[in-house]
Amino acid sequence: MGFVSSRTDRRDGAAGGAVPAGRPAPRARLAPTASAARAVALGAALLVGVNLRPAITSVSALLDQATSEFGLGGVGRSLLATLPVIAFGVTAMLGPLLARRIGTSRAILAAMAVLAAGLVLRVLSGWMLLPGTFLAGAAIMVAATLLPPYLKALGASGLWVGLSSMSFGIGAALGASLAVPLDEALGLRPALAAWAALATLAALAMLAAGRSGVATAPTRAPIALPAGSRSTVALMTTVFSLQALLYFAVTTWLPLILSSHGESRAAAGSLLGWFSLIGLLPTLLAPMIARRRRILTWFGPGLGIVMAAGFAWLALDGGHDPVVVSVLGVAQNAGFGLAMGLLVSLSADEASAGILSAIAQGVGYAVAGGGSLLLGIVHDANGSWTASLLIMAFCALLLAVSVTLVIRRRPVSLVRG
Repeated sequence: MGFVSSRTDRRDGAAGGAVPAGRPAPRARLAPTASAARAVALGAALLVGVNLRPAITSVSALLDQATSEFGLGGVGRSLLATLPVIAFGVTAMLGPLLARRIGTSRAILAAMAVLAAGLVLRVLSGWMLLPGTFLAGAAIMVAATLLPPYLKALGASGLWVGLSSMSFGIGAALGASLAVPLDEALGLRPALAAWAALATLAALAMLAAGRSGVATAPTRAPIALPAGSRSTVALMTTVFSLQALLYFAVTTWLPLILSSHGESRAAAGSLLGWFSLIGLLPTLLAPMIARRRRILTWFGPGLGIVMAAGFAWLALDGGHDPVVVSVLGVAQNAGFGLAMGLLVSLSADEASAGILSAIAQGVGYAVAGGGSLLLGIVHDANGSWTASLLIMAFCALLLAVSVTLVIRRRPVSLVRG
């Protein structure tokens, strides 16, 4: 794999260097060959992003069938649904550690290869279901953690960060909407394993990106957490934790919530796909908005308020499911795009983006996995989703407050010069 020299790495780092959260970073002019190589690398990032949700949403859409196929009880069902997100939190620092040893590009390539393996392993035998699911979750976490520093090193604009965030939603929509048709055509196990082909394609794209000459070499700059940066890191972690909890609670439990409202299995899966599909444009726009402070001051907190209203609506009204799913799809996918945009814009350099991404996403996904599991347990305890949805509405209000505070912060450096 052809990795660029440290001189090129420094140039890329400068292109994505320290800028206020409200201003886009200047980008150096690239020669035609370098521009083509950079386009290949950015395209590979989009394909990686498409792979980071189907492993979750495909299981959510087929959760009842998987419960029956693998003989799971209530706790086992909840664990299967939330284990990938729990794995995110447990393996959060694995991505930065790999990147420090082999470089960001190679680490993402390895993650896609492991994801493909995990997706196949988990359906080969009943005892491999949970270990394979955990392995897939760990691979997804490595790639998700490293995409922000990868984009930072490439000097990606707000548009490209938005496209990368949007690719997550495309993957989620594909996983949710194709799960039932694949199950009916192939059977449950082949339907769940089929996504390994997409992960293999992403691995090949990252291999091509490395050979094109645009890649990131390992960096061993010492990590630092200066006193002035700690509040920014804490607030960004809180924002990511709350939006991740709400997003994955919906992608995990929405089909069952809708089924309790009388929706058919196919309709519930389609609405979960629609939740991701309608959020594609908001996910694209949110990272660009994250660089415009005047808009951000009302847009960011407003997303949390809209989410809170949507969850309360879903809890108290058993009808109008397509409408409320549409509202939540727009607000929650925009919230994810905003969080990804803030991870990039609040980092002073590539290495800091990797560290901030690992901390925020690691803690965030641990909270999301544990919180989603708890929401499922609350439902099992009282037989209704009302209490769980009202808890989610309260968390959305906390998200609005956290975003209000974090957007006032400036970019931080988390490495010693």
